[in-house]
Amino acid sequence: MRRGRASETGVGRGRPGYAREDVLLAAVDAFNAAGYEATSMGALAVRLGVTKSALYHHVSSKEELLREALDRALSALGGVIDDVRSLEGSDMERLRLLVRGTTLALCAEAPYVTLLLRLRGNSEVERSAMDRRREYTRIVAGLVAGAQADGDLRADVDPATVGRLLFGMVNSLVEWYRPDGELSAEELAALTGKMAFGGLVPRS
Repeated sequence: MRRGRASETGVGRGRPGYAREDVLLAAVDAFNAAGYEATSMGALAVRLGVTKSALYHHVSSKEELLREALDRALSALGGVIDDVRSLEGSDMERLRLLVRGTTLALCAEAPYVTLLLRLRGNSEVERSAMDRRREYTRIVAGLVAGAQADGDLRADVDPATVGRLLFGMVNSLVEWYRPDGELSAEELAALTGKMAFGGLVPRS
């Protein structure tokens, strides 16, 4: 984990500490490993090697860290959707770009997206994030419906189901993708698009 200068940290004034980015990532790793409810501020302080009072001096609660982490994940995914919707072109072209872009966003922000996908809706922060996720899925379903109307996608499948399946395929990457793995993020994004729109059966 990258160390920050004490003046940048946020944790441990007057002695070496962690930058805010490090604190957030440590919290996300803990939330993903043990669950948000099971992770206390005391456990986070131990994980960072600081006192709990030092942690509270700069972070008001673990909910603050959860909100910041979820905003990071949702902003990455939402930014892709905003960019795609603003582009000229067909809904099919937008859909292809969206699958590629969300794959890249997930690879770049994997710990944060993992946290987003594991929410249980036990707090207002979680429920709000889950509502935003559902809105993203509805937008994808709208693009699918548009591509169907244009004759670019088969029309005998429900757009909402297709939207969930597309996001489900991309989201599954959090379970196995590793930055140092065999495929780069760009290669993985290209393969995801091929799988989504070309399938595995060779065309005759």
